[in-house]
Amino acid sequence: MKYYIIAGEASGDLHGANLVKHLVKGDRDADIRAWGGELMEGAGARGVKHYRDLAFMGFAEVIANLRTIKRNFDFCKKDLLAFAPDVLILIDYPGFNLRMAKFAKAHGIRVFYYISPQIWAWKQGRVKQVRAYVDEMYVILPFEKDFYAEFDVDVHYVGHPLADAVEQYKAQAPDRGEFLTRHGFDDRPIVALLPGSRKQEISAMLPVMLRACEGMGGVNIVVAGAPALEEDFYRSLIGDGPDLSESTAVRILFGATYEVLNYSRIALVTSGTATLEAALFRVPQVVCYKGGRISYQIARLLIKVKFISLVNLIMDREVVRELIQHHMNPRTLRSAADEIFADGPARETMLHDYDALYRKLGGGGASEKTARLMLTALGVPQGV
Repeated sequence: MKYYIIAGEASGDLHGANLVKHLVKGDRDADIRAWGGELMEGAGARGVKHYRDLAFMGFAEVIANLRTIKRNFDFCKKDLLAFAPDVLILIDYPGFNLRMAKFAKAHGIRVFYYISPQIWAWKQGRVKQVRAYVDEMYVILPFEKDFYAEFDVDVHYVGHPLADAVEQYKAQAPDRGEFLTRHGFDDRPIVALLPGSRKQEISAMLPVMLRACEGMGGVNIVVAGAPALEEDFYRSLIGDGPDLSESTAVRILFGATYEVLNYSRIALVTSGTATLEAALFRVPQVVCYKGGRISYQIARLLIKVKFISLVNLIMDREVVRELIQHHMNPRTLRSAADEIFADGPARETMLHDYDALYRKLGGGGASEKTARLMLTALGVPQGV
């Protein structure tokens, strides 16, 4: 079978890579062409475009890059038809992927969607597009199946693939001493800063996170750098670094988010997939978001959910503190971080809630289950 996969962000590359591994395992003749990144290529897909050339954050940023987005879309249409896949597999990234779903459907190509767009949060009218253009939808959040059922759309709930990814990492992770030695850290606790994967959000988040760390002695400050970005970009934001008192200087580790989280005491996290990753690693966290003024005002009018972090959305209550827009400032962020850094009720309650979250996600196996469902739908004999 020939598979064409489109993932437009770092998280999509991760989930796409795990899916590709199981597709290749179940279909030895699999020929996979993909938009994504190094992880998908490493799993066996042939890369077309990298997600760093595709990700634009916020309404204003999208409008400013409409010409680039159109060029990407036109190229994708031509490349899809030239490859002539048996199926187009879309991973999240709705603004682009739903348009590609319509195009593929019009040209007789089957369309599978893995990881639903967050249409339950805003743009619920996109359900009509899913019904019209998507043959099979595979959702990863427990409440999504009920959401789609309200619109008479049958979907597959497969569980969240991050549970698999985190467990796989933990099974082969080095011990703490080896990690500290390899990166030149001492034994002081690690405060992880996860400012996002796109330049626009990192530029907004990282300086505030760093200022919140001023005077925080006795810790190692580690920035989880996105693998697609350059160290000079981060250094331009860090500058001489905050006044860290007794702490070591700010360190950046690229492409090592799981490694950083696995050994961190707390994390300051930009809203997104990383909030769930931190929870699965059982790292107490503060969730942050600060967008452009215009984008934020538009989002306030359109978004229909009461939380921005996946942790709180899945649990349907506040498990982790969320600091949004003007509340995302150094003083408030530092206060929230101090509360969960220390041993005490706030930290213990959050860790207890993380265990409940894992159970609610249904454990592991999502990537393999999704691949098997896809192969069955395509009529591929498995295990041959």
